[in-house]
Amino acid sequence: MVVHYAFGTQKWPPSKYSLTYRFGSGVQVVGSDTLRSVCSNAFQTWAKVSPFTFQEATAGASADIVIEFYSGDHGDQVPFDGPGNQLAHAFFPQDGRLHYDADENWSTDPAMDQTDLESVTVHEIGHLLGLYHSKDHPEAIMYPTIAPGKKKRDLAQDDIDGIHALYSN
Repeated sequence: MVVHYAFGTQKWPPSKYSLTYRFGSGVQVVGSDTLRSVCSNAFQTWAKVSPFTFQEATAGASADIVIEFYSGDHGDQVPFDGPGNQLAHAFFPQDGRLHYDADENWSTDPAMDQTDLESVTVHEIGHLLGLYHSKDHPEAIMYPTIAPGKKKRDLAQDDIDGIHALYSN
């Protein structure tokens, strides 16, 4: 069997397998109900194949994961570049930040000039959990790119094998 997935040493400890998330107060690019639905679906995609559970934190509460939209330089040493190229980024455990580029043309049903928000969210959650890019497996969620207009929301076996290998203990 050829392995394509990759990960480092950063991972959530077993005491943090119940993760909370909240939405920051940054730029609002999509409606809050849409973003909540997209994120809930994406978190459940990973919950089905991993030891994790995910729950939205109550308003005003702290959370393990904070989700926000930003434009350009937003103070995390990884500035966004406007439309195209870098769509989003997330930090490895246990940092918990997931940022979307507010200048992208986001959609939940993308046309050929739009990016699917849920596909990108599933990918970025993989990073939040500790997975790197799967550079030689284009079907994988953790492949580094996604074409405009494409939906890629289901985990490939490579993604599942990667999360199982990372959290096998």
